[in-house]
Amino acid sequence: MPTILTHAVVPLALGLGLGAGVVSRRLLLAGIAGSIMPDFDVVAFKLGIAYGNAFGHRGASHSIAFAVLLGVLALCFARPLRTTRLAAFLFVGFSTLSHALLDMFTDGGHGVALWWPVSNERLFAAWQVIEVSPIGLRRFLTERGLV
Repeated sequence: MPTILTHAVVPLALGLGLGAGVVSRRLLLAGIAGSIMPDFDVVAFKLGIAYGNAFGHRGASHSIAFAVLLGVLALCFARPLRTTRLAAFLFVGFSTLSHALLDMFTDGGHGVALWWPVSNERLFAAWQVIEVSPIGLRRFLTERGLV
């Protein structure tokens, strides 16, 4: 199941596959941060924002627009990330987008607002083959969450 921890596998695999000559350690860390950042939207529950709201869980932070935004932010910091502007944009942008794409394959929740802000429609992939992870630390640390 994809979790805030396992979403980092995508940038880790890309970094390993592309090598340190293409993906610096700093860029790798930025990609990992991008891959887990969409799930920071769970704070919306504490703020009284409904799951189905555009800024609820799996809403705006799980969109292509959000991935592009983080990619542009990485592009602006290419020099400190020790990479080119294009590599920073593509690596962080794709790492962030991978989160939403993986979540689309899960079997629970309300889907992903991939096309936000154009549409708030929540989407799933044609096949939901990944068991959804429990939301919240208390549920995550149950037997089911640990499995």
